[in-house]
Amino acid sequence: MIQDGKILVGKGGVPVYLLPSMANRHGLIAGATGTGKTVTLKVLAEGFSQLGVPVFLADIKGDVSGMALAGASNEKIQERLQTVGADPAAFQPTACPCRFWDVFGQGGIPVRATVTDVGPVLLSRLLDLTDVQQGVLNIAFRVADDNGWEIIDFKDLRAMLAYLGEHRADFVNTYGSVTSQSVGAIQRALLELENDGAEQFFGEPNLEIGDWLQTGSNGMGMVNILHCVELAQKPLLYATFMLWMLSDLYETLPEVGDADKPKLVFFFDEAHLLFSGAPKALVEKVTQVVKLIRSKGVGIFFITQSPSDIPDEVLAQLNNRVQHALRAYTPAEQKAVKAAAQSFRANPKFKTEDAIGSLGTGVALVSMLDEEGVPTVVEQATICPPQCSMDAMDGAARAMVVVNDPLFAKYKDAVDERSAYEILDEQAQAAAAEQAQIEAEKQAEAEAKAAEKARREEEKALRAQERELQAEYKAAGLDKYGHTKMEASIIKATKSTARSMGRQLTRNITRGLMGNSSKTVRNAASQFAGNIVSDLIGGFFK
Repeated sequence: MIQDGKILVGKGGVPVYLLPSMANRHGLIAGATGTGKTVTLKVLAEGFSQLGVPVFLADIKGDVSGMALAGASNEKIQERLQTVGADPAAFQPTACPCRFWDVFGQGGIPVRATVTDVGPVLLSRLLDLTDVQQGVLNIAFRVADDNGWEIIDFKDLRAMLAYLGEHRADFVNTYGSVTSQSVGAIQRALLELENDGAEQFFGEPNLEIGDWLQTGSNGMGMVNILHCVELAQKPLLYATFMLWMLSDLYETLPEVGDADKPKLVFFFDEAHLLFSGAPKALVEKVTQVVKLIRSKGVGIFFITQSPSDIPDEVLAQLNNRVQHALRAYTPAEQKAVKAAAQSFRANPKFKTEDAIGSLGTGVALVSMLDEEGVPTVVEQATICPPQCSMDAMDGAARAMVVVNDPLFAKYKDAVDERSAYEILDEQAQAAAAEQAQIEAEKQAEAEAKAAEKARREEEKALRAQERELQAEYKAAGLDKYGHTKMEASIIKATKSTARSMGRQLTRNITRGLMGNSSKTVRNAASQFAGNIVSDLIGGFFK
């Protein structure tokens, strides 16, 4: 609820407001399960929306979707309004313009980013790679960039690493040493990310951050709700998405300094999922982004059970705080309560540490920054009720909102353009075809040599047979044709007679055919034709 351009959070001894100009100093909503954190989140988120500020929510439990529905006034709501000093008559149940997103495309518009957008540095931090392995990953991206091969999706990245491993000797002088061990280690690290569903996140069309900076038709800021019920079960992919998103925002948005209100506000529910078991380098990157992104007009609110769930370096940046009840049954829990109490500016009316353990549902310790950026004295405040629905939207209604969203058509279908994988596959196929052609030519040449060798062997065998036959003829007193002397004499006489007769006959015919040709021409033609006939007859009588 907005009062005098400020978001009414609740009321203790005095009303407590969140100043829009201080929202980029970030914030924390903490408390045990069932103490009212989600309601507080909705109050702040719808307040920003009513101010025209776009909002992003990571919906871990699926219970934030009700922001797309108007709430309903009832007796409890009226009592709560009176408690916080708001005019019940001014309370108007209002739905926020909501847009649903989902990395897996099930509960909202698909969200994708290209591998290039995430980049080798961020990937290396997420995968907790060594310096050597990070260097190899950098080389893979550099080789792709130098050759104009885009790394869009996961198969592009795997193809580049495989190519780098196979041709590592070619890159030593230009890019540096690449070992098969490093390539294998990166591939194994990618497998974990792939098992989390990275193939669905990496791809095109990639999300345009500007699509989160929109307002609804009524001028209210768009509430972008990321459906994280499944994503939260994939901690590495969840961290990948969140860190990419914050990094992309920081690199995309211009510097604005201190503005009247933020450009965009993030709410990360179950924030411990972003840090639990995260590599040190990843926590350092989140800390860096949280510190720097405020200058881009972006506010970040973390929602978690205990402030101790968040690294101290990040916690130190969260200046607007709402602390719901914490239960302290163990020494560690008691220590966490004490630490949470010490983070507030003390109120002389009550002891903060005692109050944290006795807060009822919907009541919290609240301290916000004032106009000078100084934390206000902590108030034990009753939280204002949201004007949107307290309940979650059912799946069918949410699906209708998704398919009717103007951006659904833009992002619903994945696009697999020609990129590194396809290019390298084409090169591999071309190389395979060339190799096959070379092998075929070698085979044909080998077969020709074999055929020639077989021909020579056959000729050699025939000559050997001929020599054996001639030896047999000679031993039998026969000539080379296997004739006796008498047969040879008869054949010789017959051949001579046949030749003479054939030659003479052919000459007569030729002279008759030549007609009026000169005698020299007729004689030459008849002589030539006669010789041919003579040779044919001679061959017949062998």
